[in-house]
Amino acid sequence: MATSAQTTKGPNKGAVLALMCVAQFMVVLDIAIVNVALPTIQKSLHVGESTLQWIIIAYGLTLGGFLLLGGRLADLLGRRRVLLAGLALFTIASLLAGVANSPGFLIGARALQGFGAALIPPTALSILAVTFTDGAERFKAIGIYGAVGGASASLGVVVSGLITDGPGWRWVFLINVPVGALLIAGAAKFLPADVRAKIRERFDAAGAISVTGGLLLLIYALNYGSSHKWGSGTTIGLFVGAVALLAAFVLIESRSRSPLVPGAAVKNRTLMAANLSAFFTFGAFFGFIFLGTLLMQNVYGYSATKTGVAWLSTTAVSFVVAGITGTKLVGVFGVRKLLIVGQALLAVSMLLLTRVPAGGSYAADLLPALILAGIAGGMAAPAAQIGALTGVAPEMAGLASGFVETLREIGGAVGVAAVATVLISKLGHGGQSVNAYHAAFWLIFIAAAAGAVSAVVSFPRKVTPPQVEAPAPTPVAADA
Repeated sequence: MATSAQTTKGPNKGAVLALMCVAQFMVVLDIAIVNVALPTIQKSLHVGESTLQWIIIAYGLTLGGFLLLGGRLADLLGRRRVLLAGLALFTIASLLAGVANSPGFLIGARALQGFGAALIPPTALSILAVTFTDGAERFKAIGIYGAVGGASASLGVVVSGLITDGPGWRWVFLINVPVGALLIAGAAKFLPADVRAKIRERFDAAGAISVTGGLLLLIYALNYGSSHKWGSGTTIGLFVGAVALLAAFVLIESRSRSPLVPGAAVKNRTLMAANLSAFFTFGAFFGFIFLGTLLMQNVYGYSATKTGVAWLSTTAVSFVVAGITGTKLVGVFGVRKLLIVGQALLAVSMLLLTRVPAGGSYAADLLPALILAGIAGGMAAPAAQIGALTGVAPEMAGLASGFVETLREIGGAVGVAAVATVLISKLGHGGQSVNAYHAAFWLIFIAAAAGAVSAVVSFPRKVTPPQVEAPAPTPVAADA
């Protein structure tokens, strides 16, 4: 099997952490930053209603579909090399999107942007894992990284409103160009050169094609089903195609001499449990952001900018708690307990939102739930990422990162699609607006509660990470 090792002797760790955090911020920001600008883009480029959603979907589709492959490529070809390639593609695609003069050109640029983005998060996370080899140091770095990723999702709404009302919608994309250029220069300077081991086996092309195709179809099916009928022939066909490709991937991996996903990864209970937690955590949290934004605008009458400002309470609390999670809480309580408590708190937050009145106030009715959700996300999100990288050998850090990032995107897509379906169904049957939102928040409550239960059942109480530089492995508490 082909392996690669990232030379980590003597890197400027502070610079590496800063670079990875900014790269993650840019990627996650672009998931949300376009939403507020959509009406302006529609008028400027004369985009049809049925086409408009593809400006969002194209990015999320290729991002989610190629994350697993991006993580494995980082292990096989070198993390620095793959990160630079991803940053270059993302920057070029952002420039193309910014100068687009037709809907088709913009959608194509967004798809390329998503592909470049798919190479960045798993590579960045694996770089942190092999750069910060000490347990406490790694927890702190990943906690900060997770905090930045969480903050960027809600900050995207604020930034988008300011840019759209200021220099114009094109700068929603063009702002990535100077940032991307600086990241490329910084990565080239501060990241050590890749050291590749001798290649002894072929790359698993069949596995890569089947899993990427299956993930692409799955994410597309979720997007299609949420905006069309779930029982339509097209929707069912898409899901059947996705299942067939993913089943083919499992069969290919079982027979491959050089599998894309080695058996050691599948047998790693900690990694699989962390991925399950990531699915529930981000599925509930993304659904919460989607539904909460609509509630603020459609029920409470907030403007786009006011909605973004309202989310700052969740963002700020999540950022602070995630930093504390990485620096202190993981070492004291362990990953397992933080996942359980974090998802339980998120469930309680959703329970509060099932009772908000139509004419309620921000301070009395929304703010308590938003703050509690921020605490929950600050605990659970970095804990899932730390858990995914605990007990994983350095040569599989990219794959592990790709796994958890893929489950993040798929969980988010499932969460948003499920919430949208419930909301549309309730509103379509003549229900009162606020009652429809209550029903959708109950669904998120169930997802968060299921995540807490899954962490109790699936996550091991103790894990033993493989040695990195030490002569023997040291047990690390997953549930101190």
